Amino acid sequence: MRANRLSTAAIGIALGLALLAGAAEAQTAPPTRDDIVAKLNHFEQPAEIDIPALKLQVMERAKARIKNDPGPVNRPLIAPDLANLPTFTAQIQFDADTPIIQPASYQAVGRIADALVHASLLPYTFLIVGHVESNVKTREANAILSQRRADAIRDVLVNTFKISTKRLHPIGLGEEQFLDRARPTSAANGQLQIQTFAKLPEDEPARPAAAPAPATKKPARKH
Repeated sequence: MRANRLSTAAIGIALGLALLAGAAEAQTAPPTRDDIVAKLNHFEQPAEIDIPALKLQVMERAKARIKNDPGPVNRPLIAPDLANLPTFTAQIQFDADTPIIQPASYQAVGRIADALVHASLLPYTFLIVGHVESNVKTREANAILSQRRADAIRDVLVNTFKISTKRLHPIGLGEEQFLDRARPTSAANGQLQIQTFAKLPEDEPARPAAAPAPATKKPARKH
């Protein structure tokens, strides 16, 4: 009887461990192409964001020594309109303090590339938004790092997966727009976002060919 109880308990423990392992695997499995397409494929209207101006604003605010800075938890969002865009949040792993993508994230980047060439997303341009968690580095250093990481993702999508560079706009927000404002040091703040930004401009209509110049009449030859 005792042996049966021990056997039953052992089976229960084994099943529990298997379920936990399955749950952990499900949590870490990279998203599918269709998961990403579903997140990005409900564009309504473009955000009124000047990307070069926003980059400049991020760096200026990150460098500034503001007397009454409310701190990372209460710091105002630098681009709140981004919250209105269709967004896929990706857990891309980089080497510490570098823009080097770790091999464990290659598959996730490949899935993003597959999604961006899906027929339903081909008419759009996208933001690649880099973030970092609050750490011992300066805000300026973190702003630069987040931009370099966004640039690194753009470069892989363009050079390896042949996505048109016209469709991708990398922007690093550093510590100026935390994803988890209540926990500035959380690793969740190091995630990267792909956001549907705008429609590609329509191709210019082909110009009609210029009418050929009238042929000059040759003088009649004398006989």
